[in-house]
Amino acid sequence: QVQLVESGGGLVQTGGSLRLSCAASGGTFRAYTMAWFRQSPGKGREFVAGISRYGGITSYTNSVKGRFTISRDNAKNTVYLQMNSLKPEDTAVYYCAADRRMPTDRASTNHNEYENWGQGTQVTVSS
Repeated sequence: QVQLVESGGGLVQTGGSLRLSCAASGGTFRAYTMAWFRQSPGKGREFVAGISRYGGITSYTNSVKGRFTISRDNAKNTVYLQMNSLKPEDTAVYYCAADRRMPTDRASTNHNEYENWGQGTQVTVSS
């Protein structure tokens, strides 16, 4: 099983930017579909963005399209989430997820389909 460690969270003002990183170890990184989810108090875990094994397929939840970009570097075993034009409603704990069972060209939006999770990193956007 792959181990995932997120970093890059913090406090930022509305309109600012952050770049989250998720470093993977203990597995063959390119075999894993990767995704970012987020969870705020009182809400369920929400899909943010996903990327297929070789990066050819990406998907985003509607609320972040045009503002967030997911990417991966298979040589560095790392997936990134570039977040621009941040809004207070983006405040949440952001989790990195990985799964090796999905088809090569798919990145599921369903958190139940991901078998590996990081510990999360807090993102707070002040108004």
